[in-house]
Amino acid sequence: MQAFNFLTHDRKPLPGTGITMMLDKGLGTRAVEDLLKISGSYIDLAKLGWGTSALYNKDIIMEKINLYRTYDVIPYPGGTLLETAYIQDKLDQFLLEAQQLGFGAIEISDGTIELPIEDRIEIIGKVKDGGFKAITEVGKKDPQKDKEIKLQRKVEMINEDIDSGADWIIMEAREGGKGIGVYDDKGNVKEEEVQFFMDNTKPEMIIWEAPQKNQQVYFILNLGVNVNLGNIAPEEIISLETMRRGLRGDTLGKVNW
Repeated sequence: MQAFNFLTHDRKPLPGTGITMMLDKGLGTRAVEDLLKISGSYIDLAKLGWGTSALYNKDIIMEKINLYRTYDVIPYPGGTLLETAYIQDKLDQFLLEAQQLGFGAIEISDGTIELPIEDRIEIIGKVKDGGFKAITEVGKKDPQKDKEIKLQRKVEMINEDIDSGADWIIMEAREGGKGIGVYDDKGNVKEEEVQFFMDNTKPEMIIWEAPQKNQQVYFILNLGVNVNLGNIAPEEIISLETMRRGLRGDTLGKVNW
């Protein structure tokens, strides 16, 4: 039984919404176990950031994956690892290894490389056929290159990914959340850009990378408590959930369940 369960602060997201994606940059197995005991109920996806998965011993990574799965958290490797496999022409080997290790999802991105649309569609299909959730990412790691992609093109990419079978689409913001995607150089939200995506896509399928507290507060107050948010640091999971539930001053009395 939870403490203070007589206070109303529950939230009941529709299936596929209210997603919290946590960024694991190299947590040890004991740290993961401790984290999940406290925060496991509030994490939906655990991204083993960029190419970090390639630096683990297989036994350790499988132990981490099993821990996540015990708490119904879907673990997956960062998109940069898939990009590496793609440019080395080892995509099939990558997917087989990910399956054998026990990952539950695969991220398809072109944050650093150029990935032709026909290859992107084909990879989404292969990922789904392999029994994984398909999580795509829209945007570039380099802020200047990201700015060169027109908003309309990003909308088209999101809708193409949805039509190709993607389960969720991540809006790139990196772990800093400044000067990239829907954030300006100070990390403030570009509200008109967010609204453009809301009006022209299926927003319930978008995961907004929002590593900063002000960004999380913005999305919760403007898009609702069950907005999908990503790149959340492990130590910020509980903090985010309190904001979703109106248990922190930033959202107290301002959210509905």
